[in-house]
Amino acid sequence: MTIKALHLISGGDTGGAKTHIFSLMKGLEDLAQTKIICFIDDTFYRQALDRGIDIELYQQKRRSDMSVVKKIADLVNREGYDLVHCHGARANTIAIFLKGKINVPMLTTIHSDYLLDFKDTFYKDLIFTPINTFALKKFDYYVAVTENFKNMLVSRGFTENKIYTLYNGIEMEKPKDLMSKAEFLEKYKLAKLAQGKFLIGQAARLDNVKNVQMTIKTFKKIREHRDDFLLLLAGTGEEDEKLKNMVSEYGLEDSVVFLGFVKENLSFFNAIDLNLLTSISESFPYVILEAAKMKVPSIATSVGGLSEMIRYGVDGYLVEVNDYKALAEKIEFLMDNRDVLEKFGRSIYDRVSKNFSSQAMAKTQEEIYADILRRTEDGKRVR
Repeated sequence: MTIKALHLISGGDTGGAKTHIFSLMKGLEDLAQTKIICFIDDTFYRQALDRGIDIELYQQKRRSDMSVVKKIADLVNREGYDLVHCHGARANTIAIFLKGKINVPMLTTIHSDYLLDFKDTFYKDLIFTPINTFALKKFDYYVAVTENFKNMLVSRGFTENKIYTLYNGIEMEKPKDLMSKAEFLEKYKLAKLAQGKFLIGQAARLDNVKNVQMTIKTFKKIREHRDDFLLLLAGTGEEDEKLKNMVSEYGLEDSVVFLGFVKENLSFFNAIDLNLLTSISESFPYVILEAAKMKVPSIATSVGGLSEMIRYGVDGYLVEVNDYKALAEKIEFLMDNRDVLEKFGRSIYDRVSKNFSSQAMAKTQEEIYADILRRTEDGKRVR
């Protein structure tokens, strides 16, 4: 019998959680019956509709508006959903009030370190982090996107046998609108500047957690003795001006380009030779998977689930947070050894295709649902 799962998510998501949900819905098409409820009329909702995903908007007037709870409960009870699956702080908060109105298991996916989610905004951190922490304790089961996150939950008092691990997955088919390297560089007016240069890219929010300062320090060191590179930074954030000032102060204006928000993320990875991620905290980031899909290897900081993605010296390299000297050394080695760069690119592509595809993720998710229903008396469904 086909499992019916209702997913709740804010709808304001633009990063890894959005990609996770979209890939999961695609992978589950032939495995389970799913529907998404979101609470904000934003890009997430419209893109889901465009993809043919079964999604409905239960719009909240404000974050504290709990009038949506009755609508969700009525839907679950009327349509006979087997599970309710939440994603993110807003959905987790709604789940507190929903739990007493339905009689099905409730689970939530931990996409990030929930204690860091609101760190960039003081008042949100003060209010929403404690609420989300409280809400998380109310769930029946949890899905962590890395073993590292599962261990984090256990260390914070969550029951280990209620936590499942589900690695992020990505659709491996290349999009029809994928731009060639030449087309991408032409669109962003980089063709002349990039000529004869080794292209390094970093796609990340320009904020403290993504630690782009480490990247800029790295290229200040590299620039001391060579200039045959171009760093492309894709993203926006509150550190935008600060980082641009660093580039100016270090005299890197002709070696570092801020692209702002790049909609064509796969075309971005298709245009670069090497991908970087210098975060101080991560889960199982999609930028590594997206680069891998284009056979582009990555060098990343050894945080979160990155060591579960990148095998050191096989698929790429890992360095310690803020060790910009080690990062510079690894970048220059790959600049000078294209054969190793290409070997890493083929290796990470094969690894992601086999282990981290949307199909592999969806199959594991279906198995998690089935196991939860086996463990729950209310999983004995009669239709």
